[in-house]
Amino acid sequence: MSLPLNIVIGNVISLIAGIFIILSMWVNDEKQAYKYQFLNAFILMISSVFFFSWTGVTTMAIAASRNAMVYKDKLTFNWTVFFIVISVVLGLLVNTLGFIGLLPIIAIIQITLCNYYLKTIKTIKMGFILNSAIYIIYFLAILDFASAAIESFTALVGVVALIRLIRSER
Repeated sequence: MSLPLNIVIGNVISLIAGIFIILSMWVNDEKQAYKYQFLNAFILMISSVFFFSWTGVTTMAIAASRNAMVYKDKLTFNWTVFFIVISVVLGLLVNTLGFIGLLPIIAIIQITLCNYYLKTIKTIKMGFILNSAIYIIYFLAILDFASAAIESFTALVGVVALIRLIRSER
């Protein structure tokens, strides 16, 4: 396949993944949020193949596995450490994009720590928003414009949902 065709296919797949990341930001139930995060990571793992982003494939596979564990309430401290170590080791081994290839590694470490330590929907949403910001930069750098647009919209939805949640607590 040619690079332009790969970019188009990757963007279409990323657009589908984006639906789930938006849903994860919108819901106010932790389990639902992680179910949508799992689906997003799994589909982005597939789209990363079309962008020749092996760091993305690796980190999204790890993220999907981790999100499944969070969804099933199985993410222990030991699993958290395992996911961080494996993310760094495998991410560095497959990184062909230099500094840009480090962004998914940084993002997966950040969200893995959030998965373990953050337990309220408000703090979880904050962690998701920060993670979106890291991924916006990464997606723009690899020319995944669909994901960059979706992540930008997702971050905005997350901020709106967070504000709505904070106001509802008053």
